[in-house]
Amino acid sequence: MTGSKDLEKLVEYYHNKKLAHAYLITTNNIPKCLEVLLKVIKNIFCVNNYEDNCNKCSLCHLIDLKNLPSLKIIEPDGEFIKKEQILDLKNTFAKSNQFTNESIYIIKNAEKLNSPSANTMLKFLEEPEGNVIGFFITTEKDNVLPTIQSRCELISANFLEDESTDITNVEYQELSQKVIEYLKDIEVEKKKSILCNNEYFIDLEKADVKNFLSMALSIYKSTLNNKINGTKENPTFLSNLSIKNIQRKMQLIIEILQEINYNVNIELLLDKFVLEMEGINNEVI
Repeated sequence: MTGSKDLEKLVEYYHNKKLAHAYLITTNNIPKCLEVLLKVIKNIFCVNNYEDNCNKCSLCHLIDLKNLPSLKIIEPDGEFIKKEQILDLKNTFAKSNQFTNESIYIIKNAEKLNSPSANTMLKFLEEPEGNVIGFFITTEKDNVLPTIQSRCELISANFLEDESTDITNVEYQELSQKVIEYLKDIEVEKKKSILCNNEYFIDLEKADVKNFLSMALSIYKSTLNNKINGTKENPTFLSNLSIKNIQRKMQLIIEILQEINYNVNIELLLDKFVLEMEGINNEVI
């Protein structure tokens, strides 16, 4: 499942009155995650039957302009998110709400909350004034303070590099099958890194490699969810992996996807990826 589908579930949660008061969203693409999350917010609150690029209501227009009084987006001011930004958020939401039943805040790069801002945020999480829904977005969940994490529902929303384009179902299925074969070579056949990567990644551009690994992340994530929920829809070669093993591999893929954004040697990075995957398999997890 792609990141868009993961976030779109929030619309159903809202209408079924099952939406939590705060979510921590782990993603590999914060701008794309924010874009989709804003569409979800439109879908929830649009006074019409929401459609993409809605131009019928002032609410959707105000969200596009990032000027909806009951929606506030906070991002780091310099190196950190500062206490004053959280206090400003609280003051804004203390005012009357004319547009939506709930006030919504989005914290980009939630790992950038420093101690003063996190403590102020913690009080807001524990004692929100009125109906408030919060979304914390991060690419580094482990660096988000545990006190914040423990008060949020967790969502993983990772995106293919070209998810914003119209990838056909056939192309999606072909990519999925290729990724499954690659993971099977790593998990079952135990192919050495250079041999494995030469076979699957020859002549691929950086964006293609990111799509490939994003799909691998989605497969592990689906396997993890199925294990947690007790379903048996996992690929057979992944069925014996422990939850902790899968989590370690998902974290590794996220780290590799982040490194690809820098000017690195892709071939060496891919070899590092498979070697570390082999190392995880050799651990007692």
